[in-house]
Amino acid sequence: MTLRLVRIFWVVTRYRLDTLIPLDRLPLPLRLLLLLSPLRLVPIGPRARSERLRLALEALGPIFVKFGQMLSTRRDLLPADIADELRRLQDQVPPFPGEAAVARVEEELEMSLTEAFARFDSTPLASASIAQVHAATLHSGEAVVVKIIRPGIERVMRQDMALLYRVARLLTLVPEARRLRPLEVVRDYEATLFDELDLHKEAANTSQLKRNFKQSPLLYVPAIHWPLTRRGVMVQERIHGIPVADLAALEARDTDLKKLAERGVEIFFTQVFRDNFFHADMHPGNIFVAEDKPQDPQYIAIDCGIVGSLTREDQDYLARNLLAFFHQDYYEVAALHIESGWVGEGTRANEFAAAIRAVCEPILEKPLKDISFGQVLLGLFQTARRFNMEVQPQLVLLQKTLLNIEGLGRQLYPDLDLWSTAKPYLERWMKERAGPRGFLESLKRQAPELTRQLPELPVLAHQALTQVEAERQQRRRQSDALAGMRRHLKHAARGARRLRFGVLLLALALAWQPLLAWAGQQPWPVLAAAALGALLLAWH
Repeated sequence: MTLRLVRIFWVVTRYRLDTLIPLDRLPLPLRLLLLLSPLRLVPIGPRARSERLRLALEALGPIFVKFGQMLSTRRDLLPADIADELRRLQDQVPPFPGEAAVARVEEELEMSLTEAFARFDSTPLASASIAQVHAATLHSGEAVVVKIIRPGIERVMRQDMALLYRVARLLTLVPEARRLRPLEVVRDYEATLFDELDLHKEAANTSQLKRNFKQSPLLYVPAIHWPLTRRGVMVQERIHGIPVADLAALEARDTDLKKLAERGVEIFFTQVFRDNFFHADMHPGNIFVAEDKPQDPQYIAIDCGIVGSLTREDQDYLARNLLAFFHQDYYEVAALHIESGWVGEGTRANEFAAAIRAVCEPILEKPLKDISFGQVLLGLFQTARRFNMEVQPQLVLLQKTLLNIEGLGRQLYPDLDLWSTAKPYLERWMKERAGPRGFLESLKRQAPELTRQLPELPVLAHQALTQVEAERQQRRRQSDALAGMRRHLKHAARGARRLRFGVLLLALALAWQPLLAWAGQQPWPVLAAAALGALLLAWH
């Protein structure tokens, strides 16, 4: 851990990443700290700031490269030179040697390269943070690509995750940061990230996504060649398409960019709500556009190592929240957050609705180019902090995917009206979910379980009736026992009164002569009062 921290500090120093921090926006103490930092003694060198940032992220390893990939899709939040340079992280990370790739393939397949392939290109087609891809040809003549996990990558990732856990534990000590649930977020990120190291899982995810969009004009997913797929090696159909970030090539083919951007939004909502299975790593390096239909564009998706899904409850809450937002019904948004427990106890819906309205109203009914998502996210964060709203770890992957889709749409067609594109789809989905069709689908899903339980219904009904009768008899016995206890207590009270009266009579008998002597000396009112006191004592 200490060595890893030293390496991170060394990389930050070597590439002078401190120069990327805008000093004029920092508080005076931090500004002075950076100005007096010993880092300023290290020369910056001839490289541009964007190149230094990219090289630093590459040197730090896959977790940092993933972060750079996500940033590269947000041209609205970054200067153009940095966004262009970080885009190289999507598929142009320095590769590992071809000899190591060949050795890894033969080790995983337990056969020689010539047995597995008719041809294998040792120079990679593309190289990313966790794996790289080589072109090959099967003995059947089919063109394929071979994806190979980087050697030794797991050790580096575990070191970085241990560092992230340490940072998360420190954050839990800060009350304001605790509601962000940093440990749960890091734990979920760890699970999804390490899933990428198992190409068997990625192959299964790819097959599922292909099945979901079978014969669809929206999305094509290349097929998996299962006989040559292992945990560290995956063989997949080779596709030919235009990288979605290559706007010049798309425009040269007269691609309908508006339709392409709208279909990207539709694909996202189809995956999340219809299929409940979404590609959660949709940065431009993993998305291509088919070359043969420029006026009816179709996406091609690869690299399904990270996928996500939601519970049916989260699906419903998310859809209802989005629809309420599209209808500008902020009270409904607030009520849904309170109902789902996403905000602190005691939150007043009208106050929460007013806070959401102040943040969201300026961005509605505007195209992507006119929306400052940086300011919106900052406003939502401040609102969340005010109302003690907790981060939902199960939605973090979805939020990351939505950021990727939004960034992609901004590049393809900045005039896209995200709201009018998404609203009809959501309304149709909710109608199908709540209507007769949704009921029939739910019945169809539950049919096997209902079929299994149907023969047992008479037995279950008899058991239920027997249990109800037993409970009724038990309640009656308890009632009878309570009535008996009341009668016993009543008799006991009467007996106690009689006992007290008998004791009084005995006392009077023993004191009869002294009382007569005393009474002869007292006037009658005193005697009357004494008699009344004796009667009251006997009664109580």
